[in-house]
Formats: sequence, structure tokens, C-alpha cells
Amino acid sequence: MSKPVPTFYVLHGDDIFSLEEEVALMRQRMGDPATASLNMVSFDGKSAGIADVFNAVSAYPFLSDRRLVIVDGWLGWLGRANAGKAAQEDLERIAAQLPGLPDWARLVFVERETLKENHPVLKLARSDPRGYVRTFTRPQNPRQWIAKRAEHYGAQIDPAAIEALITVLGDNLIALDSELFKLAAYVGEGRPIGTDDVAALMTYVPEEKVFDMVDALGRRDGQSAARLLQRLLVDADPLSLFAMIVRQFRLLIQAREHLDLGGGRGPALAQALRIHSFPAQKLEQQSRNFDLADLEAIYRRLLDYDRDIKTGQIEPELAIQLLVAGLSA
Repeated sequence: MSKPVPTFYVLHGDDIFSLEEEVALMRQRMGDPATASLNMVSFDGKSAGIADVFNAVSAYPFLSDRRLVIVDGWLGWLGRANAGKAAQEDLERIAAQLPGLPDWARLVFVERETLKENHPVLKLARSDPRGYVRTFTRPQNPRQWIAKRAEHYGAQIDPAAIEALITVLGDNLIALDSELFKLAAYVGEGRPIGTDDVAALMTYVPEEKVFDMVDALGRRDGQSAARLLQRLLVDADPLSLFAMIVRQFRLLIQAREHLDLGGGRGPALAQALRIHSFPAQKLEQQSRNFDLADLEAIYRRLLDYDRDIKTGQIEPELAIQLLVAGLSA
């Protein structure tokens, strides 16, 4: 007897790059975009209502065999330490309704942190035949990850070139992925990516310059943000700059979540984000310009642009300009 198709999914962990990539694949599997959008709904976990979510996923699909509903951060938000009795009761109500989802339901819980093993919905998803769990953990060996990601783009990469990438980008998977996508297209077939290729395509932009532009965006100072962007584009390749902006907003989300949940400032924040103390201090200051919902919306927009860049639907420079214009309006 074959295993039933899952109707609810828990995708959680700190490897945000791989997690978001999986969610993008789930969206793509919905088929023709013309009709897929009629069968996809997204909710912000901090404001989602139980009835709204379950009504959305239980509605009969239109010209499709499934309904995809994605709820962002719901389980972590309701399961946080200071959530209170009402939140715990909501989790119990959610868990009680999940086994009764119709066959066409695809309810996806997206959590950018690793849930505790005793989380009621996580426990249910592990035990129920219609549940699915996948934990996304940041790779312990970034060098191996880089080599495999290069193969994903149809290229090989020399060990020395891997070291060159790590020297500049560390273990920032989003930035590394963007650079590998660009490098694979640059070298084409027939030879591996070498250190000369990395040097030719990568332009280092001081992190402080990106901080300045994001500061302007947080102040809704569109004129300053646009001016700073033009200066950045003089010094940096647009694709590399786009990757740095994605990284900046990912760190801002993590900083905002850490602080909102009562995490310590200064050294505690630096340790939580695995970065040095100076950028942690800047992130702490900068995160005050945004609330978490705004940051998550910006990050989702960046991931949409990232997909469009990789599929040739938009140029990196235009994507950045649209982002700045949209956030400054």
C-alpha cells in the first residue's frame, strides 16, 4: 500500500536559503501560473486566523487538483515562550483540525527557526501519515556545499576558487549561490571555475555602504537611498550587490526576531547571528527602523526577484531599483 500524499507540511530550520528554495519549488509545482494563482494563498503567522487559514486550504480547487496555503512563522509565533494560554489553545485547535484536511489540501507551515521537538504540530506531523516534516540546517561544510551548488548550475569549481569565495562571502549561502550562478554562466562548459574567474567577476563592496543605503530605506528617504544606490552600482556588479542586500535583510529579520523575543543586545546578538560585534551593533540600530512584518515582506519580495533574475525575467540592476523605489514610496 502506497503512502498517502501529505496534506500538511512543516518546513523549519535556520538554513533559510534552502527552505525558501523548497517553498519556491512547491509554488512552481502548482503548474500554469495563469490558474495557479487562483489556488495559492499566503498568510502572515502573526495575524493569521485559524478559521481563515483552514477555510482557504479546504476550499475546492479551481481547475487544479490541489490548494496551496503557506503560513509564515505561525507555529513559532504561537509557540514562543511568552505567548500565553490563548496561543497554546490555538496550537491545540490547529493540531486537532489538521488530520481532517481534504485530499487536495497542501497546508505549508514555514518556520525560519528550528522548532522544539515537543511542539504539538511538529509532533503530529511526524506521526500522522498525512503530515510531512523537513528540517533545514545550515551546512556544516560550506566548501562541500559550494561544490555541489556549482554542479547544480552545470559547472565544476577548483578548490582554490572555493577558498576565494569563502574568503569574501563566508558562509552566506544566498550570496554564494548568486555568485556561483553568475560564475557558471561566465565560464560555460569545458573548464572549471578558477580563482581568475572569481577575481574577474567579484567586486568587493564595503558592508558599511550597504548599511547606509538600507538606513535610508528604513527612514523612507527615497532620494538618499536612490543616490546611494547609484554610487554602489558604480563600484559593484549588480548581481553581487543584490546578494549583499538580500543578506542584509536576512540578518535584519534575525536581529529583529532575536530582540523582539527578549534576546540580549550587543555580544549576545553577535553570538546569535554568528557575526562580529560591529555589524551586530549596526544591525541592532538599523532594525529599529522596521517591524518584523515589514522585514519579512521585503525579504519575500527579494526572493521573488532572485527567482526572476535566475529565470531571465528581470535584470539584477532593475530588481534593485524597483525594490528601492517600492520601499521609498
